[in-house]
Order: sequence, then C-alpha cells, then structure tokens
Amino acid sequence: MAADMTSAAAGISSPVGVVAGGGAMPFAVADSLAARGIAPVLFPLRGACDPVQVEKFRHRWISVGQLGRAMRLFREEGCRDLIFIGTLVRPSLSEIRFDFTTLRLLGNVIRAFRGGDDHLLSGVGRILEQGGFRMVGIKDVAPDLLMPEGCISRAWPSDTSKTDIERGRAVLTALGPFDIGQAVVVIDGHVVAVEDIEGTDALLARVARLREEGRIRAATGRGVLVKAPKSSQDLRFDLPTIGPRTIEGVARAGLAGIAVIAGNTIAAEPQAMIALADAKYLFIIGLPA
Repeated sequence: MAADMTSAAAGISSPVGVVAGGGAMPFAVADSLAARGIAPVLFPLRGACDPVQVEKFRHRWISVGQLGRAMRLFREEGCRDLIFIGTLVRPSLSEIRFDFTTLRLLGNVIRAFRGGDDHLLSGVGRILEQGGFRMVGIKDVAPDLLMPEGCISRAWPSDTSKTDIERGRAVLTALGPFDIGQAVVVIDGHVVAVEDIEGTDALLARVARLREEGRIRAATGRGVLVKAPKSSQDLRFDLPTIGPRTIEGVARAGLAGIAVIAGNTIAAEPQAMIALADAKYLFIIGLPA
C-alpha cells in the first residue's frame, strides 16, 4: 500500500504533531511515523479522539477554539510540522469557547467557517502557518496508508461497472467546486445518491433503504461507490477514506464495489478491508489521479 511522497516529505522534522480527531486513523498515522523513525506527538481533540487509545502515545489534549493553547503546546513539544487527521463533527461558532488568541484572529476564524469542510480546514491551516507552523498531509508523513493504483481485491469491475465509474468521476468533478461531498453511487449509469454532510456511511445506508423500498430496481451486485477529492481541495486535508466499514456499507447497499483515486485516498485497515471485500465478492480499485 505504498505511494509516492510529496516534496514536503523530504523536509519533515521530528517530532510531527498529529492533531487527532475521532476514529482509528490518527493512531495509524502515529504508528506509520514511528515505524519510519519519526516521533509522533498526538494533540487529541476533546470530545472527538479516543481517550483510551491515545494513552499509548505521547499526547497533549486540546480543544476546538483554543488556538492560543494549541500553538503553545505545539511549540513546547517542538512540533513544527502538523497534520490534521480523524473525524470531527463540525461545531457551530456559538458552541466554541474561544481563547484570547482565537478572539484576536476571530475575523480569520469566521471566514474559515463560511464554507464547507475543506474551506474550514484550509482556513485553520493558514492561521497556523501564519504562526510559524507547516501543515503537511498523509502523502508527506504516512504514504503507506494511501490507496495504490489498480485492483487490490480478487473481484474486478465489469464493463458495466467501469462505465458507472466513469460517470461517477464526472459527477464528482462537476460538484467539486461547490465543496459538497466526496462520494457518489452510480447504478447502471444512473446517479442514485450523492454524499452530503452526513458522510459516506449514511450515503450507503440511504442506498440500502432505497433498495428495500423498491425505489432502486437494479439487481443486487450492480452499481459502484465512487470516491474522489474535490477538484479544488487542498490535498493535505480531509482526503477520502475507505475501510472495512465502507465495505460493509457497500455490501448492504447491494453494490458491486468501490472505485477511489489512487494516491489521494486513505485506506484504513487495508488487510481487513481487502479480506472482507474478497469474502463478499466486491471489488476495490484505485484509479489514476
């Protein structure tokens, strides 16, 4: 599961600060860094990161809206390079308790919130870079977690599935500038569902429900989940992710498989994901960027 690193990778300095949201990916990134001799320091976000798993790593807790404290802790730990990774339910501005530094930068923070998730993450990243830090991406610090090009499952896409994949890529390219979502389901050339704020799991659950209600008449085992970064997206932030749970959702939705962009998609728990796909006769393919 290797991919080429970006030019920023050559200058990565140890330790690397991992701003950790929910899910398993922050810990996978930390393990990947450690395996290559780069010390990770986790900065888990309160209310998002797993408090049990984070105990295995050097860490300092931070909160959304506490930019001043976060930057102070980054400096104390010697972390010039930072990566955002993991899930986070987007808070509203009214829910955040700002510290003095954040209030001083409030204009920039408000501008960051005026847009989709990519706009928000890029905006916060720019604020941190103005503070002397460097934002890096998975390609720079954990390229082994990225999807390779080609089919990694025993099953391969049929000609019908290949046509659905092409339609899905075209739809995501068209939607990219609007910062809406990173996934679409296409069945026999018909776009049946597009990812919204609820995410990919909810998208697949919606397709499964539509099948149960008879709204989708195509036979089980047809159709593809296509995932791709948004066309204007900063690829250091919020890359599409697939893993075993995605496979479960695709199976329940009655689809034939998954197509993602190689090198620009995170493959979580890849061996478990591939084994599950093979058991359910689903394909997983990495497309050229």
